[in-house]
Amino acid sequence: MTETVSFPDPTYTPEHILHRLDWKVVRRLDGLLQGDYRTLFYGDGLDFADLREYQVEDDIRHIDWNVTARTNTLHVRQYIEDRELTAWFLVDVSPSMSFGPRQRPKQSVLIDLVTTLSRLLTRSGNRVGAILYNNQIEKTIPPRSGRIQVLRLLHDLMRESTAPAKTTTHLSVLLNAGLNTFKSRSLVFVISDFISEPGWERSLALLNRRHEMIGIRLWDPREVEMPNVGLIAVEDAETGEQLYVDTSNPQFRQRFFAAAEQREAALNAALNRAGVDLYAISTEENLVTAIIRMAALRKKRRR
Repeated sequence: MTETVSFPDPTYTPEHILHRLDWKVVRRLDGLLQGDYRTLFYGDGLDFADLREYQVEDDIRHIDWNVTARTNTLHVRQYIEDRELTAWFLVDVSPSMSFGPRQRPKQSVLIDLVTTLSRLLTRSGNRVGAILYNNQIEKTIPPRSGRIQVLRLLHDLMRESTAPAKTTTHLSVLLNAGLNTFKSRSLVFVISDFISEPGWERSLALLNRRHEMIGIRLWDPREVEMPNVGLIAVEDAETGEQLYVDTSNPQFRQRFFAAAEQREAALNAALNRAGVDLYAISTEENLVTAIIRMAALRKKRRR
């Protein structure tokens, strides 16, 4: 079980958190995945190698339609999976990420997830960098390898996650920053709750044309199903707007649930159109279990 504390806790330094994750998450992943992180980090490959005729077991996403049209025979692209890569984290640390249980809000899950993935990547000599967004671009951390880089990412994440912002989220700003920053093909994680103003889908699709993209949505069950706790005041974490709602009203709870389902369906449709895999991690899910599930799903989709 991943250790939980009240967040943010000033007594928990980056060194303490990294040590905890090394022992309670990374070591367990080493045993469960047996060091095979290729299914988690490598998708379509990084370097184009050759073309050959399509075979039954091939991934249809690798079909080269231009060559197929010229030759009238299905051809697929072959890739060399480079063992050393550059990974970027596009991280949403806007105020809506503070939602969730006091001991483990979405911010806490985000910090543990980015730290764990960075640790797994840098141990193999890969470089990791990040762009942090809190309703504006707060910081760009150039990619480097090594434990010191993981601690730097962790330190900046902890600092930016506590910074207030009173404007709505526009994920297109974060994604466009990636478009303007990433010069060579990279592995890119977009980590957010995807509670955003519309218009970010095109930027995501453009990123996916050049990079290996993985979308990770962090969510809390109370964002989907409103508990019956009577009359309460709710506040928009990003704008500060407050509203009184009667959660004992079954019609209200039903409308709330229907709106959440509609929002999730629209999000999945947008990422499908962009061709980006989306994985959801709940504030109530164990991090080891979540990463193992991601690896299994990526392996299945590649097949």
